[in-house]
Parts: sequence; C-alpha cells; structure tokens
Amino acid sequence: METNLLNRLQATLLALATAALLVLAIFNLHEERQNPQPDDGVWWHEASGGLTADKVLSDRAGQRAGIQPGDLLTGVSESPAGHVSAVSRIADLERALYRTGPFGQVYYSVTRDGIPLDTPIKVIPDPVDRSLQLGLRVIGLIYLVIGFYVLFRRWGAPRATHFYFFCLVSFALYALKYTGTFDGLDWTVFWANVVAEALQPALFLHFAFSFPEERFKNLHRRWLLPLIYAPGAGLFVLWLWSIGTRDATKLLLDRLNQAATAYDAVFYVLAALLFLRSYSRADSPLLRQQLKWVTRGTLLAVAPFTVYAIFFLSGQRFSLLIDLAGLCQVFLPLTFSWAIVRYRLMDTDLIFKRGVAYTLATGLLVGAYFGIIALISVVVHSVMPEAVKEWGLVVAILVTAAIFDPLKRRIQGWVDRAFDRHRYDYRKALVQFGRGLSSETDLQALLKSIVEQLPRTLLVARVAIFMPPKNNGSDARLRLAASHGLPADVSAAQSSLALGFLDFDHARDHSHIFFENAQAALHLPEDQRRTAALLDLNYYLPCRVAAGERPDGSPAGRTIAVIGLGRTLGGDFLSSEDVELLESLASYIGIALQNASLYSRLEEKIAEFERLKEFNENIVESINVGIFAIDLNDRIESWNAQMEAMYALSRAEAIGQELRSVFPLELIETLEGFRNEQGVHHLYKFPLTTCAGEQRTTNIAVAPLLSRDFVPVGRIILVDDITERVSLEAQLTQADKLSSIGLLAAGVAHEINTPLAVISSYAQMLSKQLRGDARLGPVLDKITQQSFRAAEIANGLLNFSRTSTTEFRDTNLNQVIRDTLSLLEHQFKTAQIVVDLDLTEELPPIHGNPGKLQQVFLNLLLNAKDAMPAGGQLRVATAVNGHVEAVVADSGSGIAPEHLKRIYDPFFTTKTTPKPGDRRGTGLGLSVSYGIIQEHAGKIHVESAIGAGTTFHLEFPLLRNSVHA
Repeated sequence: METNLLNRLQATLLALATAALLVLAIFNLHEERQNPQPDDGVWWHEASGGLTADKVLSDRAGQRAGIQPGDLLTGVSESPAGHVSAVSRIADLERALYRTGPFGQVYYSVTRDGIPLDTPIKVIPDPVDRSLQLGLRVIGLIYLVIGFYVLFRRWGAPRATHFYFFCLVSFALYALKYTGTFDGLDWTVFWANVVAEALQPALFLHFAFSFPEERFKNLHRRWLLPLIYAPGAGLFVLWLWSIGTRDATKLLLDRLNQAATAYDAVFYVLAALLFLRSYSRADSPLLRQQLKWVTRGTLLAVAPFTVYAIFFLSGQRFSLLIDLAGLCQVFLPLTFSWAIVRYRLMDTDLIFKRGVAYTLATGLLVGAYFGIIALISVVVHSVMPEAVKEWGLVVAILVTAAIFDPLKRRIQGWVDRAFDRHRYDYRKALVQFGRGLSSETDLQALLKSIVEQLPRTLLVARVAIFMPPKNNGSDARLRLAASHGLPADVSAAQSSLALGFLDFDHARDHSHIFFENAQAALHLPEDQRRTAALLDLNYYLPCRVAAGERPDGSPAGRTIAVIGLGRTLGGDFLSSEDVELLESLASYIGIALQNASLYSRLEEKIAEFERLKEFNENIVESINVGIFAIDLNDRIESWNAQMEAMYALSRAEAIGQELRSVFPLELIETLEGFRNEQGVHHLYKFPLTTCAGEQRTTNIAVAPLLSRDFVPVGRIILVDDITERVSLEAQLTQADKLSSIGLLAAGVAHEINTPLAVISSYAQMLSKQLRGDARLGPVLDKITQQSFRAAEIANGLLNFSRTSTTEFRDTNLNQVIRDTLSLLEHQFKTAQIVVDLDLTEELPPIHGNPGKLQQVFLNLLLNAKDAMPAGGQLRVATAVNGHVEAVVADSGSGIAPEHLKRIYDPFFTTKTTPKPGDRRGTGLGLSVSYGIIQEHAGKIHVESAIGAGTTFHLEFPLLRNSVHA
C-alpha cells in the first residue's frame, strides 16, 4: 500500500513538473517571439575604458556599419547629437540595444588605434539568429517524447523514472532560453535552465552507471553516487553566489560558462566510456544491439562537444564549431529512440496509446478534481463546522489521487480496444489460450495449437517449435517439432539442422536469443549459421521447467522446448510487450509440453501395460487348466475360460460368489483343512461333480495369492481336468495288461499244444479201435471233442499274443463291413435279426489291414447276435467327424455296469452257460479286438445299459500310419 501511494505521489509530481516545464517552454517561446533580441554582430570583451571588438562577423550589422576588430567602444547614444551613455560592461551595451530594438538606430562612440573617431558610427542591429536555439528546442522535444515513451509504457521498469527525469531535465536545458528581458518569467526560465545544466550531465552519468545493470548495489561503490551530483550542485551554488554577490561582467559570464562546459564535457566523456565498457562486456545479442546504438549516439554527440569545449576553455571561439557541437547533440536522443523502437531499450513500447490514455485520464481527473472541490466547498461552507473547513481541499486531493490509477487503467483498456482492436482481441485470446494450455494432453494437438495461435496473435510470419525426440534416450538434441510459415526445404533438411546455438541450459543469463539479421549471424559456427539463415527466425525463447537447484542455491531450469519466431507480417520486430508476454507464456507452454509429453509417455505405458495385461490374460485364458482366484473371504475374484468350459459355469455367474455356493462340500472341507498352512497344496485325482452333473477327475493345486509386499490377499486355485488322461491311463494299463497276458498266453499255448496233440491223436486211435464199444466209445468222443476245444483255446491265445507283420494299406472301411456282414447273413436271418446298414458314401480310406479289421467286426457282430437270442435290431453305421468312425449298436440285453470295465480283459466272458446251439465264449474276442484297434492307432469305447442294448464306437485316424506301419 505504501509503495502504491509513493508511486502515485511520484507520478503526480512528475506530471506536475512536466506540465509546468511544457507551459514554461511555451510562454518562453512566445515571449522570445514578442521580444526579439537585437545583435550588432560583434564579439566584444570588456577592457579598460570600454569594450574591445574581438571579432566582427561578416555580413552583420557591425561590419555593415564599419566597425573593425580592435575598435574600442566607449559610449552609445540614440542619436548623433544625443546624450552619450558611457559603456564599461557588456550589460551596458545590451541594455542600449534592447532599448533600440532590432532594425532601430544606435550610435557607437568608437576609439580606433587610440584616436577617437569624430563621428559616431550608426549601427542598425539585426535580430539575433535563433536557428541554433530552435534546433536545440527540437532536441529537447525529442528528449521529452522519448521520456514519455519510456515512462508511461512501463512505469515499473527498472530505471524508467531515472531515464524520464533525465529526458525531462534535457528538455528544460535545450528548450528554455532566457530572452534578456529579465522579468519574472525570464528569471524563472533562466534559473530552470541553470538547474537543468547542473543536473543533466550528472543524470546522464548516473544512467550510464545504472544501465544495463545497477552498479551501486555494491556498498563499496555507493560513495560514487553523491560524488556524481556534487559538481552539479557546486555549479548551481556558484551561479547563485556570482549573481548575488558579483557584478554582471562579461568575464564573470565567460568563467561561469567555461566551468559549465568543462563539467558537461567531463561527465559526457565518462558516460561514453561507461557505455563503451558495457558494450564490450555485453553477452546478450539484444543487449549488444541496444548498447551499440546508445554508445554510437553518445560518441557522436560527445566528440564534437568535447572538441568545442577544449577550444572554448582555451579562450577561442569558432561559430562553425559551436553550431556543429550544438547540432550533434541530436544524435544522442535519436540513437536512444532508435534503440528503444528497434531493440526495446528499457523494455518499452509504443507511447501513443499510453499518451492518449493519460491525456484522457488527466482531462477527466481535472474535471473530477474541480467538481469535487466545488462540491466539497459547498458542503464545507454550508454544513461543516469552521474547525474542519480547512481539510476540504486535502480530502479532494486525496480522493483524486486514489481514483487516478484505476481510471487510467480503464481508459487504457478503452484505448487498446479503440486503436488496436484486432491485436487486443488476439492478445486476450492468447492469455486465455495460455491459461488453458494445461487442459490439452495430446502433444501433437498442443503443438499444432501453439503454432496456429501465436501467428494470429502476434501477427508474425513464421513460428517454429523445437523439441528433443520423444524417445531420445541419451540424445537430447533439438528437432523441429512443429512450424508455421517455414519453407518446405526446412522439413527436407530436418536431419541436417545444426541447432547447437539453442542450448539455453548452458547459457544462464539468456532469457531469449535475438538475431537482427538471421541471414548474417556471424558469431555462430558455419553449420549453425546456415541453419539460422535457413530458418530465418529472429527470436528464440526457451520453454523451461523447474529442475531443482544449482550448486550456488539458485533455481535451476531445464529447457524442454524452444519457440522460434520471425518478424511481423509488416516486417517489423516484435514489441517488448510481445516479448515479455512470450517469455511469461513460454513457462506455461513448457509446463504444458512437459505435461503432454508425460501424458503421452503415460499413455504409452498404459497401452504397454494393457498389452501385457491382455497378453497375460490371454495366457491364463488359453491355458488348458482351470484357474480361479478367491479373496480372504473365499469370494471368487477371477474365473478363466477353461473353468467356464470344464465346470459349466460362466464367468459372470461365478465372479463374486462365495466358494461354498459354487463347489461341492467335499472340496470346501478339503480346502478349509489347509487354509492356515503355508506353501502350495495338491489334491490328486480329486473327484469333482460339475454344475452339469458330470463327474470329472481333477488334480487341484492351491497356492497363496500375495501382493507386492508379500502380504496374502487370497488364494489362487488351479484345477486340471485329468478325466481324459485317467481314461487313457486305464486304456494304457489295459494294454499293458493285455501285453503281459499275451506273453503268458503264448508260453502256455506252446506248452499245451504238444500234449493236446498227443491226447487228441491217441483218443482218435482208440476211438477207431473201440468204435463198437458202447461204453468207451462215447467217452473217447468226449476226450477228442475237449482236446479240440483246448487246442482252439490255445490257438486263440496264440492269435491274441501274436504281433502280426501283415502289411497295412489304404482300406475302405465300408467294404470291410459289407464283406463281414455277407459272411453272417445266413446266421442273422436264422436268428431273426434285422440289420440296419447306414454307411456314409465317399468315406475316406484309412490306413489298416482288412483281414484284422474284419476279425474285429466279426467279433462285434457275433457278440451282438448272441445278445439278441430272440432276435432284434442291429445297426451298423459309418461317419466322418475329423476321423473315420464306425458304430455297431444292438437292441439286446445290454451289459451290466459292473462288467463294463472288464469286457476287454482276457478270458472274461459272460457266456459261461451257452444255450443249445450257441458257442461258449472264450473271453478273448474283445481282448483281441482291442489289440487290433490299438494297432491301427484307433479308439474303442462302449455305451450300454441293461435292457437298452449295447453300442460300440470305433474311431480310426484319417490316413495315419499305425504304430507298426
């Protein structure tokens, strides 16, 4: 609050001082025109007895009158015979000339070569030549405009007030010229000029010490500040003392002017040296451009003035040198203005809008001021007591000061809209765009938005954004990420762009890079110079984000992108307001780009995570093992596809259910038994009844489900359906059993056949010898019959155990079935069995042995006939279902459940008591058939129920070599 009040007070005082000097300059100019100063064109100096002519200017009043150098002027009169006034000082002559006026007549009493002239010389004074003074007034006006430009554009900029005060004092020095009337106005002008002459060199030297960096921050240098202003103060005191105590002589005036000139020259030279030193040490390109013009202008203004000062101090005066030194002063404000307009010296911009704003604000405030004064006066005089009436004016001033700043801001906004509506709207849009940057998470969309918005807002022809590649690894070199207005060959030369000059991370003091001429960046290496010329961008601003601290404790920033901009569409450079706005916006853009990059990487990580998650889920879903997980409350959390297929329960129905509501009690009790035990637990060949009522044999593994911190969060259960495997194991066991029995049977058959042959031979011999014996004949026939039966059994055993070497070939299964049925056709008719033959046409051939396959079908068909003693239905069919399938189904009595598992065992038969005419079973038919099917790499299984008949299913691979092929 105190700072704002101080700023307002300072602004008010400067405004009043500026207004006063402007009014004073106007009245001074008016008075000078109303009271032209006469001049006789002679340089006089005071001598004994009068004034001596040092120099007579050509074509001036003195030369025309005949005055010569060395003449002694002793008196003046207004007429040839009039009263002669003695002249001893310059002031006496000037008073006489002022009384006469320009183009009047005055008579000089002259002594030439020691002899007084008989006739006074008539002199007609000319008006004083004011061309140099008018030129100096123009210079002063330029100073004032520059001061306005700096101050009102950026009031809070460093040293802006100092620079404005210097410009204001320079205006007073060059614009105020006393006329010699020495009335109140002329004395005011005179002393204002004296004060300005005392302050201006000191202010200029002080500014040189302060720009571009403040040199008085160091405590050891603060003693220089009063030393800078001490000579000016001494000069002012000298003027006061001289005028107050000394006679106004030409000598005194010359000495005072010499002191002032020496003071000016010394301070100007010191300031020029300081600017030259700052220029040589400047590391920023923009700062070097600023200081280059400031230094050049200072040298151009100081050098002629210094030469003039040397001659003037030595007592020599040359009119041409005086004019040259005066006119060269214009270079100083002109170069300052060029540095300001071209290179934004003092961080300034256009003054026009601000000047209009302050003019309107001042006008409104003046009206408001007098209105408030009038209103308060009425209130004070009519209502308030006498004791507080004096505070009315103070209250009015305070109220006016309080409303000045907000009113000025409001008017400034109106002026911005009125004079630069298009740019104002776009800058407003740019501010809103900067605020909304963080809402954009797509990196490419964000880059596109930036390169589209900046040209429309700043009206620049070219914009580019440089960023490291997305997956740069250790390569952090910048690449062109997005652009607007760049030529097509830039994109084609993307890989060859040398952007090393954009390394802002190793240039701490550079807030941005500026190229006045991108085609001639001579300080860059050759490859980088070509790149700068190709891009043709004038401004490069880093987009930085915070990155910890440096070793010295200062905040460190990391550059994640660089924005490049060219000139405006009109070919101008950007204003300081634009650059400042961009520098502020660059931080937000940097944060937004970093967020977008991080979001892009996050999306990639998420996509990678989703891919890995899907891959892992696919593994879990594709594995041929049922997997489900439960939490600590035995609630199902996951359920894979194999569990759905095996347990006949969908994932949607299973997830979220308690374990006991899904699985049978036996499994629940078993799992509960080792709930609190560590490690993995296994259940082998655990019978599990599915939701469809199927009985499955499973291997179950139960393992703890742990978090990253190895904290149990549930259990994972693997259910491996081994029903098919158990069936195959049973078949394998059966095959092993048959193989063992076959080996045993082969040995037994070989051992039995020899004695059977002997018994059969002797029995047949005895039967022939005792053919008529009624008692022994039948006994011998039974012995022969049973020996044949024993031989048949032995041959069956040999057939069962024999490994055939018969060649396998492509076999038509339909033809094998037809041939077998033709052999049994008569028996089926006799037994009243109806055969339903359903053979698939175009049945693919299989790789097999027709003879052995016929033996299989012969056994199956004979067993079917034996199962239907009273006749029945026999169905024989073939089909193709990825393999060749044969079906033999009867409508007989069926097989008891307890016998189903033993039908392939050797010597197992249910035909122990055959009916008359039937054969007694040996128990080897299905065993041999099973071996033949295995030999053909096929499968055989049976479905039967008591009273519902029996169905055998035979499966053969399509053209697949058998194990003995």
